[in-house]
Amino acid sequence: MAADPSAAMGYTPKYPADFTHFEYTSLNAKKGGHLILAAAGTFDSFNPFILKGYAAEGIDLLFDTLMVSSNDEPFSKYPLIANDIALAADRLSVTFKIDPRARFNNGDEITAQDVLFSFNTIMSEQAHPQFKFMYADVKDAEVLDKYTIRFNFKQQNSELHLILGSISVFSKKWLDGKPFDKLTEAEPIASGPYTIKNYDLGKRITYQRNPDYWAKDLPARRGQYNFDEVQFKYYRDLVISMEAFKSGAFEFRHEYYSKLWAREHNGPNYDAGKIIKENLPHSNNAGMQGFVFNTRREVFKDEAVRRAIALAFDFEWSNKRLFYNQYVVNDSYFSNSELQATGLPEGKELALLNLFRDQLPEAVFTEPWQAVSTAPPRSLRKNLRLARDILAKAGWRVERGVLVNKKNQPLKFRVLLAQKGMDRILAPFARNLSKLGINMKYRTVDRSLYIRRVRTFDYDMIVGSFPESLSPGNELRNMFHSASAEKKGSRNLMGLKSPVVDALVDKIISSANRADLLIACRALDRVLLQGNYLVPNWYINTHRIAYWDRFERPKKLPLYYNAESWMLSTWWSKG
Repeated sequence: MAADPSAAMGYTPKYPADFTHFEYTSLNAKKGGHLILAAAGTFDSFNPFILKGYAAEGIDLLFDTLMVSSNDEPFSKYPLIANDIALAADRLSVTFKIDPRARFNNGDEITAQDVLFSFNTIMSEQAHPQFKFMYADVKDAEVLDKYTIRFNFKQQNSELHLILGSISVFSKKWLDGKPFDKLTEAEPIASGPYTIKNYDLGKRITYQRNPDYWAKDLPARRGQYNFDEVQFKYYRDLVISMEAFKSGAFEFRHEYYSKLWAREHNGPNYDAGKIIKENLPHSNNAGMQGFVFNTRREVFKDEAVRRAIALAFDFEWSNKRLFYNQYVVNDSYFSNSELQATGLPEGKELALLNLFRDQLPEAVFTEPWQAVSTAPPRSLRKNLRLARDILAKAGWRVERGVLVNKKNQPLKFRVLLAQKGMDRILAPFARNLSKLGINMKYRTVDRSLYIRRVRTFDYDMIVGSFPESLSPGNELRNMFHSASAEKKGSRNLMGLKSPVVDALVDKIISSANRADLLIACRALDRVLLQGNYLVPNWYINTHRIAYWDRFERPKKLPLYYNAESWMLSTWWSKG
């Protein structure tokens, strides 16, 4: 069993054992200053590991993990709390050694017992169910000595040793004997670069940099977390948030709305150079976003109905009229990456899919999946005609302008929304559906109610996203596996239960190398797309950011990054 300070998924880590810092950070970064950011909705908890409540934005700043990823590799881990990782030769266990210098924010040292306690706590029934899916192949964990812990596996799992490096470690003293699922307002005792300075519950929270942060001189932390204070202000309204940014109430905005980017990011402060507006490239796996069918609902159990409804969405019209031609259509669950399926399956991918041929539609093998399009020679009229034919074959007919089934039940459903920005997109979609006799309504609810209803799958359709990494694995169980379909709080938004999908997810998780991973991901992509579990939306391969001219940043961009997290962790104040 060879021990190393770093590890990667199917390749040699980019940075050697003696590296000084990540290339996308700067050793010239100055400590000091204040950063004010925005958050949406509200918060009532400091515990991000449970279903109850709404955790404060930025709360992850309080929690260090065993190891840390770099943002210029697909999936590598470098020392943080653990300074050594050793995967057993039989790949059925991994051993971490804890850095004896590691400390919680109360000064207590971090030991293997703390890691064991943190792991057992997040795997308990009191924690969010996502952890049980993530670490399902862990048989048990055992402390070998004060600074050494070993995780034993039920079976080989190609990425499990790496994702175990993502475990957040916290002190038993944080719980103070309280049930974990009731622990919401106690300030965490953990080991991250920041602590909570003050807060107004639901309205704002301010974090302060810990001057005694134990890891500040580690290579994986040099040049990072430079602001003395980071504050998040909460806004419930998109328009108010936009105006607040332009007035200087907060200082950095990652813009998700094409209309705001095109029409609102302008004015005297932009013209004078006080606010800077940029499009920054990234190489992120864009994953998938779409109008997700809840197949737990009877009306959406039929794939033909889902396929027909998808034909009524006119992306090209929306992109031109509503999005200012800023987007491309989502045509894969792994958009913007090499994991995406293209053409027809062949070679090893075809051999893998052939194992399930009698359980799959023949189109998986004979028709390359294509996103619905109204670009010539296609048109909305042709798509709606095709949708009518599909629905007729599925037993639906139009009676007095209403589409009904054999039981005379109308095809109607409601889209649940968390913010009003989507209504202008859904309105033309609803008009198109009405031409088929389908009644689609949409309703915007308070963010806290929205989260509660999504966690309990209380919706017909939602706007859902399935973000993916460059090395997908155990998180797929939480999104697509049958075991997560009825588990409250899971990310299986569509209620998917498919033995084929289950097998392909397991295949991805157990892939022995990068080549096998690519094959299994592309096979899964085809099966999900042909299942029509959502109406694909759109993505953009740049980050649209605007910020007040009060900051400096490293010269080199990372490859794979979230814009706001990158800004918070690597930028610094001018002067």
